[in-house]
Amino acid sequence: MDLKTVRVRIPEGANIILGQTHFIKTAEDLYEILAGSSPHIKFGLAFTEASGPCLIRHEGNDPELTQTAITSVQDIGAGHVFAIFMREAFPINVLNAVKMCPEVCRIYCATANPLEVVVAETGQGRGIIGVIDGSGPKGVEQDSDKAARKALLRNYGYKVK
Repeated sequence: MDLKTVRVRIPEGANIILGQTHFIKTAEDLYEILAGSSPHIKFGLAFTEASGPCLIRHEGNDPELTQTAITSVQDIGAGHVFAIFMREAFPINVLNAVKMCPEVCRIYCATANPLEVVVAETGQGRGIIGVIDGSGPKGVEQDSDKAARKALLRNYGYKVK
């Protein structure tokens, strides 16, 4: 078995949700979940089949994000993987609905940070072992950091002013 990392390129201003799924209707079901979440969300998604024709299935309402999703799952090269790239929404706005999709088995990450996917490769194929999401901790939150965190959440509208 060989281990390798695959860097995922996240476009400026976008987020990714990376997960594992198990059935061909994933692309359409995730499209419906995302499109129904907000009239403003821009997204693209791709899903890799692991049997039959083993195609990369894709949907979206933004061509750049859809192509980025296709390229990302192609680079990862594992079966039954999906990537959703989005703008004009955050993963927190859709993550529970994505998790509730009957075909979704697990979520590896939801991030806008630099992302590497740890992939194992055997004679059968590839599988995701885990992800490296962003950087490690650089310190402990101080009072000024806590105030900045709370201000940011209120600026986004996630907390009452």
